[in-house]
Amino acid sequence: MSTARLVRMANQIGAFFEAMPDADQGVAGVAEHLRKFWEPRMRAELAAYVAAHGDGELKPVVRAALKAAAVARHRD
Repeated sequence: MSTARLVRMANQIGAFFEAMPDADQGVAGVAEHLRKFWEPRMRAELAAYVAAHGDGELKPVVRAALKAAAVARHRD
């Protein structure tokens, strides 16, 4: 799957969850959705893209979810 498509899909998920009244709940929703419904290789490809190119194309809620997921992985 192309990286551009993954970014677009992540932003669509982010658009849904950023409508939540509580921003933290929206971030958690994006992180949970990516964890539950995206294959590990999709998550890895998006993470590699962000590491190489930055996260400027991603919605703020998606950026926050990716950072929260990275912190959670390092705690486990």
